[in-house]
Amino acid sequence: MESAAERTRLWWGAAALMAALGGPAGRTAAVRGLVSMGLAELLSNTVAKQLVRRRRPPAHLLHHADVRRRPASSSFPSGHTAAATAFATAVARHSPWWGAAVAVPATMVAVERLHTGAHYPSDVTAGTAIGLASTCLTHQTHWLSASRSLEMSASLGRVGAQAAGFEEVHSGR
Repeated sequence: MESAAERTRLWWGAAALMAALGGPAGRTAAVRGLVSMGLAELLSNTVAKQLVRRRRPPAHLLHHADVRRRPASSSFPSGHTAAATAFATAVARHSPWWGAAVAVPATMVAVERLHTGAHYPSDVTAGTAIGLASTCLTHQTHWLSASRSLEMSASLGRVGAQAAGFEEVHSGR
């Protein structure tokens, strides 16, 4: 799971599958998932990791073969978990079926980050919070831009109707 989630390949592949097989709802879910994931990556890897410098858990405390060479970047927060959570929750908001399908690998990514010793539980928790916040922000931004577009279309429609003389006919003037 770790290699598939590296550099968000897993989520780009899932988005491609949704876009190809999911019809309009799948394409919308894929785009929303990628946008939310991009914001989560920006917030976790570019902002939070620079603000909080935390070393990775000590390898000698983990007594199993899955402890691999770990990145030198800050442990806090888990960027993999932030991206996985953001993608899965944004997809689920637009397509529950696809959301359920990607929730399983997203959960596996978070668990794997703990199992391999790449992160502390608080790193994964913070990554989850960043992923959820990213989905909320992208959803809110989408709603605002969609409502503005509708308002603008309605305004332009009224202006066009007035210019053509239709507004006066319908308003009884």
